[in-house]
Amino acid sequence: MGFLKKLLGLETQPGEPENLPDEFFEETVTRPDMPVFVFFFNNWCSGCQVMHGLINEVGPEYIGRARFYKMDATRSPRAVTTLEIRGVPVLAVFTPGGAADRMTGLINITELRNWIESHLPGAEGSPEQEISETDPDRE
Repeated sequence: MGFLKKLLGLETQPGEPENLPDEFFEETVTRPDMPVFVFFFNNWCSGCQVMHGLINEVGPEYIGRARFYKMDATRSPRAVTTLEIRGVPVLAVFTPGGAADRMTGLINITELRNWIESHLPGAEGSPEQEISETDPDRE
């Protein structure tokens, strides 16, 4: 089976979004050890296909600093309801500080990189930056 996935290009490469089943959504995004980006899509959505390609391209740049997952919105009713997603594509981020943010719609690759980097630890205005500035006990 692995051979066929590789042959057909269906195998996930390092840094590319992995499928996240609906039943593991809360477990995965609650208290992550690094930022978790979850891409919600539908197969019929052309904007989603473009965003998926962009995420596949930039994901490997963040190996070890972020994790990327993807969820088919039509097959993920609990996650979609929890986040009140009304349309796709949506890229949501969950950070160790508990903060969450989301971006809806199609953007270019530069804007995508900037948005991702703004949610990484140490980034100007990132939740970890704000916590470390306001909490003297945190290093």
